[in-house]
Amino acid sequence: MGLAYNVYLNSDKIFGCKHCKTHLASHDAIISRNFRGQHGKAYLFNAVVNISQAEAVERNMTTGRHVVRDINCRQCKETVGWKYDKAFEASEKYKEGKYILEAELLSTVY
Repeated sequence: MGLAYNVYLNSDKIFGCKHCKTHLASHDAIISRNFRGQHGKAYLFNAVVNISQAEAVERNMTTGRHVVRDINCRQCKETVGWKYDKAFEASEKYKEGKYILEAELLSTVY
C-alpha cells in the first residue's frame, strides 16, 4: 500500500475538519442543507474527500431504516458524519451513495 495524499479542493468555500482543517468538501457539492445529525444541523453532500469509512451497519433513523457507515477525517480520525449505502424506503433512495457532514464537526477553510 502506498502513501495516501490529501486532496486539496479549489473552491470559494471549502468545508474542513474542525480539529485539523483537512479539506473534506466543497460548498458546491451540497445537495441539501435540510438535515439533522447527532450534533444538530447537517448537510447532504454529493462528494467528499480525505475520509476513511467504517463498516456498514443498519440503523433506524428519523426517515426510516438505512444501511450507513460512519466517515472519519483521514488525517486526525475524528468522526465527521456518515455515508448512506442503502435506503429501504423508496422515497429515500436518492440518499444512496451520498454523504452527511455535521456542521458542528466542520470548519470553513478558505
